[in-house]
Amino acid sequence: MFTGIITGLGRIVAIHSQGSSSDHGKRLTIETPAGYLNDVALGDSIALNGACMTATKLDAANNRFSIDISVESLAKTCGLAEPGIINLEKALRAHDRLGGHMVSGHVDGIGSVTHFAQVGESWELRIGAPQELGKYLAYKGSITVNGVSLTVNRVTDLAGDTVNAAGCEISINLIPHTVQSTALGQLAQGAQVNLEIDLIARYVERMLQNTSTPKQASS
Repeated sequence: MFTGIITGLGRIVAIHSQGSSSDHGKRLTIETPAGYLNDVALGDSIALNGACMTATKLDAANNRFSIDISVESLAKTCGLAEPGIINLEKALRAHDRLGGHMVSGHVDGIGSVTHFAQVGESWELRIGAPQELGKYLAYKGSITVNGVSLTVNRVTDLAGDTVNAAGCEISINLIPHTVQSTALGQLAQGAQVNLEIDLIARYVERMLQNTSTPKQASS
């Protein structure tokens, strides 16, 4: 479990195939800030751009750790198949402050940046979300973008045609601290991002789907 508050910027420095076929995943080596791994143990969970992964090898002396990522995870996420800077967050501890919102580290879909520009001292980030995620996104609701907990300022449903249903576009305001302290500042129009919807919305949908009255046990 995570909060969407980024605790460090890492860099994927090496990618190795786990086998010769397309069914094999990858092993990633990530470089971290100095001292970042001091309280990390083998097997701990660390979110990479919002995707929960397990530390399978630690090299704290060189500020590096490795994770194994499956073909399925690579297909369901973006930004983890090539070298580059990524957002890091260590798993939530019971006594930590919940500064963002409850984040599972399970990516629900991939969005596309439609607009990213400075407005005053802040930045406006607009993202096109897949149609299947649109019903979970609401004004002033929470959304996780590449592992960062953010607040939705506007939701615009996009019109589809008779064949293809369209998704929606969300607008988010990024303060300078967020731009400087996360990898979101490197985004540009057309970039893909990992999206995770608010955890509570999942349970609300499930409860609304199951509206039948349970049968009472016979005496």
